Amino acid sequence: MIVVAGEALIDLVPRGAGALAALQPALGGGPFNTAVALGRLGSPTAFCSRVSDDAFGEALLDRLRATGVDVSSVQRGGEPTTLAVATLGEDGSAAYTFYVERTADRLFSAPAALPPGTRAVSFGTCSLVLEPGASAYEELMRTAAGQGVFTALDPNIRPGLIADADAYRARFKSWLSSVSLLKLSAEDAEWLGGTPREWLAAGPAAVVVTRGGAGLTAYTRDGSEYTVPGERVEVVDTIGAGDTVNAALLHGLAVRDALSGPALAALGPDGWSELLGFAARAAAVTCSRAGAEPPYPHELDG
Repeated sequence: MIVVAGEALIDLVPRGAGALAALQPALGGGPFNTAVALGRLGSPTAFCSRVSDDAFGEALLDRLRATGVDVSSVQRGGEPTTLAVATLGEDGSAAYTFYVERTADRLFSAPAALPPGTRAVSFGTCSLVLEPGASAYEELMRTAAGQGVFTALDPNIRPGLIADADAYRARFKSWLSSVSLLKLSAEDAEWLGGTPREWLAAGPAAVVVTRGGAGLTAYTRDGSEYTVPGERVEVVDTIGAGDTVNAALLHGLAVRDALSGPALAALGPDGWSELLGFAARAAAVTCSRAGAEPPYPHELDG
């Protein structure tokens, strides 16, 4: 079982040009997208979050259930669902404005225990920024790491949500001792102001940096670097691409029985090349269609 911990929200995506373009609601949130992608790839997956009782919340849970994701660890609340209004650039890249005050996912509390059979827990995005839920997710991360569970982190920086950048950067560094695999975009890395080597020294067994169409690079503690190019594709938008990479990496490690620090270290050039190539293909499929629509296994043959 791979547990994905974090927010589920509604993306409002423009269906045209200009500030007043019609907005189409879409199911989203980085952790939610990661859970859906894992479910589609066939990994046993559970979602750990707090979701509203409103109609949007029901739609989010319906998508998870339809994808085979276990939602028994999801907490519920009467507060509204978080909204993220997307703005698409000419290259399909997405920027967001968030409506998060008094929303359900901010009131998440750390569960007493992880689901039976948990092999890995994935964290990231808004859930690690917005209090009081951020402290609860941090508690869950540290508890899981202390129990020897593989932990993955994608900070997925949303600057507009971070009131004190320096405080967040310091907090990010404090998480690294509890992280097995750090995945982040080149833009996130620049905003955080560190290097893969510095982060590896603080705890993770591997760091994966994504560079959009330029591909992915994995850095490991032994000083190795492994890079694969991006897959050529006509980009519709990039919504959910990084989340798909998260899922593909975790799924690929799970099928290789490599959800541990020593197993990551033992992957070697061939293993990393196959894993990163799989993640690049998965992200390309997501970018080739509107919204966060991750691939199914048959779309990744080869």
